[in-house]
Parts: sequence; C-alpha cells; structure tokens
Amino acid sequence: MFKTIITIKFLALLTAALQAQDIKGEWHGTLTAGQSEIGFVFTILKTESGLEGSMAIPARNLNNMKAGKTTFENGELLIDGSNNGWQYIGTYNASNETIEGHFKEGINKLPLNLKRGAFEEVTKTKRPQEPELPYPYQVEEVKFRNERANIQLAGTLTSPQNVVNPPVVILITGSGPQNRDEEVFGHRPFLVMADYLTRKGIAVLRFDDRGVNDSEGNHAEATTADFATDVMAAVDFLKLRKDIDKDRVGLVGHSEGGIIAPIVAVERPEDIAFVVSLAGTGVSGYETTRLQALHQAKNYVPDLEAYDNFIKGALDIASKEGDLELIRNELSEYYLASPFFNGSIPPGADKEAILKNLVEQRTSVWVRYFYNYNPAELYKKLNCPVLALYGEKDKQVFPEPNKARLENALKNGSTKDYTVLEIEGMNHFFQVAETGELDEYQNIQETMSPKVLDLLVKWIDNHTK
Repeated sequence: MFKTIITIKFLALLTAALQAQDIKGEWHGTLTAGQSEIGFVFTILKTESGLEGSMAIPARNLNNMKAGKTTFENGELLIDGSNNGWQYIGTYNASNETIEGHFKEGINKLPLNLKRGAFEEVTKTKRPQEPELPYPYQVEEVKFRNERANIQLAGTLTSPQNVVNPPVVILITGSGPQNRDEEVFGHRPFLVMADYLTRKGIAVLRFDDRGVNDSEGNHAEATTADFATDVMAAVDFLKLRKDIDKDRVGLVGHSEGGIIAPIVAVERPEDIAFVVSLAGTGVSGYETTRLQALHQAKNYVPDLEAYDNFIKGALDIASKEGDLELIRNELSEYYLASPFFNGSIPPGADKEAILKNLVEQRTSVWVRYFYNYNPAELYKKLNCPVLALYGEKDKQVFPEPNKARLENALKNGSTKDYTVLEIEGMNHFFQVAETGELDEYQNIQETMSPKVLDLLVKWIDNHTK
C-alpha cells in the first residue's frame, strides 16, 4: 500500500513536471480589437518555486510585464497579471502546440490564441513625424528614485545642443500602463513631442510608468496621487542637475497626466514654473466615467435616461467610503438586479466571471480615487501659468463640460496667467480627425498636429524668457 502511494505521488509529480516542461518557453499571438491587430508575446519560465510568466506587446514597446501568478494544471494555463491589470487564460493543445484562450483587461475579454515560438513582428509603418537618427540634440538614458514608493524609474532626457541651462518639461502620461513614448495604436506621441520641443531649445524628460519596462513598482495598485509622487521624483532628479535651469521646470500632462500635474504643482509650488494640460479633465472622475459610459451606449441603448440612472447608481455605490468587501457585494447585487447588466450578457457567457471582473474594475484602488478626485479644485490653487488645450472632436475627454469647468476654476483661482483653448478638428491625441473615435487613431498617419506642437512651443517660450 505504501509503495502504491509513493508510485501514485511519483506519477503525479512526473505528470506535473512534464506539463511544466511542455508549457515553458515563448508563445505569441495576435489580438483583434475593433480595427486594430496587436501582437502579444508571453514568456513562461520554470523555476524552483514553480512557473513564472511575463507579457510583452512589442508594438507598444511594453516588455517584461511580469505576472503575479502563473499556473498550468490539467492543460489549463493561467497567466495572472492582475498586478498590472490583465490576465490570460487558455487551454493547451499538445498535438499542434497551440493555446486557445482569452485575454482579459478590466471588463474586456477578447479571444487570443497563441502559437509556440518567437514573435515575428510585422514591419510597422513608420509614422512621418517620428525622428530619425542622428538626432540634433543630446539623448541620455536616466534613472531616478521615488523614495516615497521605494522604486526606481527609468526614462530619457533630451537636451538641446549649444543651449546653456535650457528650460525643461516633464511629460506625464495618460491612464493605463504607458511607456515613456506614451505608445498607443502605432503612434509615439511623447517621442514626437520630445523631439519637437528639444529641437526648439526646450529640454524634455519622459519616463516609463511604474511597473512598465525598466521602471519598478506595481502599476495596478497605484492611484493618480501615487503617480504624482513619481513626477515629484522626476522634479527632484532635475533639480540636482547642473545642465538645466532649475527655475524653469514645467509639467506637460496628457489626459490623466493633466490631472496629475496640478497635484505636483500644488505640493511643490516653488519648483514648478508652469503647467500644461493636454486633454485633461476638468470635471470629477465620477462625471468623466458617467459621460464616457453614455457615449459608448448611445448607439445601442434605446432609453439613455434610464441607462444614465443605472450608471449613476453603480457609481454611487462604487465611489462611497466604507468596507471594500461590503461595497463590492452591494455593487454585485445592484448589477444582478439590473436589466441593463443582465441584458448585456451574451448567450453561453460566464456571467459570474463577467460580474466579478466588472465589480473589480469599478472598485479598483485607482478608479475609486479617480471617482472622487476633482481636478478643478486643485487648478484653483495654482499660482503658476497654466495652458489647457482640448480637442474639439475628443471622444474620451469631451471638451464640454471639461473646458468650461476648468476655465471657471482658473478664473476664480489664484493664477492670473492662464489660457484655455479648444482646437478645432482635433481628437484626444491632437491629431486632425474625422470622427475622434478610438478606432480612428491608428489609421491617421499624423501623430500630433504641428499646429498644436507649435502652439505649445510658443507658449512655453513666452513663459520661460
């Protein structure tokens, strides 16, 4: 009997070892989202403590995004990157060396099948505004520490040649894990912006978000306020340098970056010379989420007023203070009682899993902070010059009511030097657009309108003389 038990245990261990051996290595596949095709690479390593998985998205220059947990049992693979807001689940087919599965990010769940082997990236169309080597300015790869978070951040500092102690701007990315170029949909807007500004005599520091590429930290567990401390660490780094003007350090934030910037400027008023918000919200996160939900539903929900009430009810629960577990339970019950939620579940779909993902997304640490954050209140407190730009066709941060709310805050605030503009024909990334919708971004060759870049340079020049 004892020998039989040992044999069974041995066979179980052997099976597990063989499974781990079968699954380890590099796997790649292409995810289709709307009109976009995005290549994914998963790397699975076998260590003494078990399997370790990581994800890369080459087209977005996202590399080595390590999963918190990786398991392979009975042919089912789980690469759980919830620490960075994503998850991959699939079934291994040994006969043809493939994995059939789904990639999850928030409430989104899309098919993603993988093949064994190295990823062969399709040659990308070079965007016309992306600079080519050699650059007519200095490029330095830098690292600096955020002592508050005990993490090291990595970035690139570009400095104009033959300019003594130039002004410098820190570029602040939008929401979600972003690399230093804010790479999205085949565009690298921060690379283009840094190149343009540096050629015009302005130094630029851009860096990978925490948890992305060479920057340490956990992106999924951070709030907008935490990201502000990363920017403050960048300010500290620049203040120690002797090759830039410490009195002319400015912040340029895009989207969420536009609401991170005032946090930094209010806490460090003596260190920040000016703030630029590019498509930053002027209303609360609660209101932003509500407006985005209504926009997404307008073509398939017949009763938008009832849907608006449904959204507000969910946000009221998700944003309130209290025990998180109780809030999640209440939100789950709210969704289950709603015909809007129940009617959105496709036949045969895992309703429980969809509900779980939705509730977790609506109550994440980042989003709960965002719901209750009103950037207009901080913009009121700024003493430095402010430039705020909005795209007329922006379908993520709608120019109204954001522009009016921010302009009103500045009008009644401390600074007397502010400019708020709505740029005709521009989308969220300040590309000349037809519709402004997300699925249009990658089809536009322009990364960022030269008109906007020129406006930005002239405004900074006027405020750093």
